[in-house]
Amino acid sequence: MRQILTKMALEIRIIPKDKKSLRKFVKFANDLYKDNKYYVPPLVSDDVDTLLPEKNPAFDFCEAEYFMAFRDGKPVGRIAAIIHKLSNEQRGKKEMRFGFVDFIDDEEVSRALFDAAAKWGKSKGMTSMLGPLGFSDMDYEGMLVEGFEELSTMATIYNYPYYPQHLERMGFVKKADWVEFSMKVPDSIPEKHVRISEIVKQKYGLKVVKCRSRKKAVAEIGRPLFELINESYGELFEFTQLTDRQIDHYVDIYIRLLRLDLLTVIKDSDDNLVGVGVAIPSLSRALQKSHGKMLPFGWWHLMRAMYFNVTDTVDLLLVAVKPEYQSKGVNALLFTDLIPYFQKYGFKYAESNPELELNHKVQSQWQYFETRQHKRRRAYGKAI
Repeated sequence: MRQILTKMALEIRIIPKDKKSLRKFVKFANDLYKDNKYYVPPLVSDDVDTLLPEKNPAFDFCEAEYFMAFRDGKPVGRIAAIIHKLSNEQRGKKEMRFGFVDFIDDEEVSRALFDAAAKWGKSKGMTSMLGPLGFSDMDYEGMLVEGFEELSTMATIYNYPYYPQHLERMGFVKKADWVEFSMKVPDSIPEKHVRISEIVKQKYGLKVVKCRSRKKAVAEIGRPLFELINESYGELFEFTQLTDRQIDHYVDIYIRLLRLDLLTVIKDSDDNLVGVGVAIPSLSRALQKSHGKMLPFGWWHLMRAMYFNVTDTVDLLLVAVKPEYQSKGVNALLFTDLIPYFQKYGFKYAESNPELELNHKVQSQWQYFETRQHKRRRAYGKAI
């Protein structure tokens, strides 16, 4: 590790991009939150692979540097500085992203970390910084600003309440907010959903498709699913289309892990993909028990949560609908299929993914459910 700053026993070091060093970088957050009952640790191996250039195809167009803060030799903070060249070209910006950021409640530490990241970004010609964001929209996004006493999910960031306070004192300002909802699974499918579903099927010739074979799901749904994400998410905050290599990468990772009964596919009469709904049983408690490790017994906790219906919460990982079919009732068709499975497996609550606060089109899909907006997260930015 190369030391680049020393001040009153505080050191900021550049972390090498090898597995051993990056494991320490990733595990810092798990250590910082080891006594927090709301924090959900990621699988260390997954985050290490995200940060490794040879594992993550986003490095075809990204570059990154990783920094850790040490006081008297003990780790006290971390940050990843990322330059997403495709995003900058698309938006005409010179912007550096920051992510994987955690630190103790000490402003000297947080300032030193962000100063080191900003200095690196400026050396690369960047003029602003934005985050928390990752290498793609499949990575963690947004710093928690509300909902600190709510259990986190496997797909989102948890952080202490002092984080946004530190950033705001450093001059960071809000660039975007996402909101999250907890919904009660209804005892029966909302009558309006049933009615809309029938109309949509007849009017547009749509049909619900369930994959019974994982091999078939990978072959027939994998690539079209991520192409649908590219098409339907194009107008979202800082979204950049996934490349072919990224799509192949995510198909290999995600499709093979899904519960096929909780994957709902909508196709038109020509078998073109129109919409997809992806849900999985909440893995939050299982990840807490595993401490972010598959071995020796982490795999058992995860498999049990995934396939033995031991949780009362289901996570709605993804809902994507082709732009020309949005606001035409396709979402009702998705949930008319999914809700009976939620009921069958004893799910009482559903967790939404983060949704942009101004994306009323997406939020309208929950209007027939009993909902509670329980979390909010924020992207912060400033000039450097």
